[in-house]
Amino acid sequence: MLTLIIAFIAGGFFGAGLFVSGMTDTTKVQGWLDVFGNWDPTLAFVMGGAMIPMAVAWLIRRRRVTALNGAPLPPAPSTEIDSKLVFGSVMFGIGWGLVGLCPGPAIASLSYGGPGLYVFVAAMLTGMVVAPVLRARLDRAVPAE
Repeated sequence: MLTLIIAFIAGGFFGAGLFVSGMTDTTKVQGWLDVFGNWDPTLAFVMGGAMIPMAVAWLIRRRRVTALNGAPLPPAPSTEIDSKLVFGSVMFGIGWGLVGLCPGPAIASLSYGGPGLYVFVAAMLTGMVVAPVLRARLDRAVPAE
């Protein structure tokens, strides 16, 4: 139960941070991506504000085996750059550039986003369900070298 309470509080802070930082404003995100047009560099501060605490968290993670609630910590992510990572990054970037939202801000915007946002979230959730199934089929059809 404590884990759920902590997750709820952390999710609330995350959603509030997305809203306050402007990450739920699609025009701000698309302005960040418009490097050759009307570029808006303010999102760099949001990204830096996310990367710095995460870097500190990974440094702390090196010294700990369990979380503060006693749950085991997940292993460090892989640093390998493979075709799955590149393809996933490209797909994420295309979606982010076209719509101006990524999964977190899209969920945070559901209460006021309108019909277009509902279509985006439905497509995003469909992709999250279909992608692992498709990946498994592709892995069976084309064995790794």
